[in-house]
Amino acid sequence: MSPPDDTSLTRPRLEQVQADRLRALLAEIVPTNRFYAEKFARAGVDILDVWSSADLPRLPFTTKTELLADQEAHPPYGTVLTYPRERYRRVHQTSGTSGQPLRWLDTAESWDAMLGVWEAMFRIVGVRANDRLFFPFSFGPFLGFWTAFEAAGRLGMMCLPAGGMSSMARLRYLLDHEATVVLCTPTYALRLAETAKQEGVDLAASAVRALIVAGEPGGSIPATRQRIEAGWGARVFDHHGLTEVGPVGIECPDRPGGLHVIERDYVAEVIDPATTQPTPPGQIGELVLTNLGRRGSPVIRYRTGDLVRADMNPCPCGLPYIRLEGGILGRTDDMILLRGNNFYPSALEAVLHRFPEVAEYRVEVDQSGALAELRIEVEVTEAVGSATEKIARAIRDELFFRAEVKSVPPGSLPRSEMKSKRIHRKATPGPQP
Repeated sequence: MSPPDDTSLTRPRLEQVQADRLRALLAEIVPTNRFYAEKFARAGVDILDVWSSADLPRLPFTTKTELLADQEAHPPYGTVLTYPRERYRRVHQTSGTSGQPLRWLDTAESWDAMLGVWEAMFRIVGVRANDRLFFPFSFGPFLGFWTAFEAAGRLGMMCLPAGGMSSMARLRYLLDHEATVVLCTPTYALRLAETAKQEGVDLAASAVRALIVAGEPGGSIPATRQRIEAGWGARVFDHHGLTEVGPVGIECPDRPGGLHVIERDYVAEVIDPATTQPTPPGQIGELVLTNLGRRGSPVIRYRTGDLVRADMNPCPCGLPYIRLEGGILGRTDDMILLRGNNFYPSALEAVLHRFPEVAEYRVEVDQSGALAELRIEVEVTEAVGSATEKIARAIRDELFFRAEVKSVPPGSLPRSEMKSKRIHRKATPGPQP
């Protein structure tokens, strides 16, 4: 069965679909889902008062801190489970890049719902049944592209799993099987392009016509996506998802640099992270999501920590879904304060990736002294002096602060096939005993 074409769905009809699915979700999970039954009881709310997404503010937010605390108190999976454990078929967990991993279970029905979201996203970006999809990720316990892999297979596409290989072995595998679509992180797309150049492989001459990237904001950062597209000779589509929420959004072909939330399966809110009040369209706020189809382990009004800018204007692609202009702009916990200037790592990436001579970089934010300092290590492919001076000048002119930029030997900075960790913070030391 092919996924529905939601371009014919009007906004009022979409909101009715959301309302019907939201009521069904709440009726299913209360009282059997202990986490939410107790949470709603503490908040003094009755699910019978929630008739549509407009009533969602009656319900409390959910945070990752709460979920982690619940799993610590009730190991190993916590109480956010609607059914007995015997009904669950899949176990995944977050990458743990910001702390303790969060484990997540899915029933067969919840898993099927997430595959349906990917089927819709494949249709939006124009992936066809005769495409050959290449998955250069480790297939570890994080959700990653697991759902994309299985959804593609269900649609009859050829799936090429490329875990456990070196970058060059993956490139040979990609070329041998004439892959047409690649799914990976922006960082690893750049790494494969770098490896291809070093080994004399012309990726632009390959059969690859599109890359779907996720896990980092780079897919919607113009300088990063331009670098990927130049290296591959192929179109980049950005994607967003979270292990505890599921696959959430995709970029449409008609308007690059933004993400449509698949609102048939999610209710999206954008709030001021400080006041928790709704943020008007066009202003930056925190993305809050309620997943409607993952009944076995749902999250309701989940504060993702992702900063977005909602665009409610009609899109040329015809989808009625909210569009997040610029994709994921940053994280609420990622903002860097440097001598009176506030900025997010994505702003720095946008500057650095404009320089083709920068192969990789690493940033240290030193907050151990009276004034914070920023140091940037870059691998450069041209004369060291001119490159580092140009980069430092661009940062000063565009981001309004001075940074120490120095070169390091080629190949000395780490590469990752999953989320990269380029920002390292040196915090103010605590009091000594």
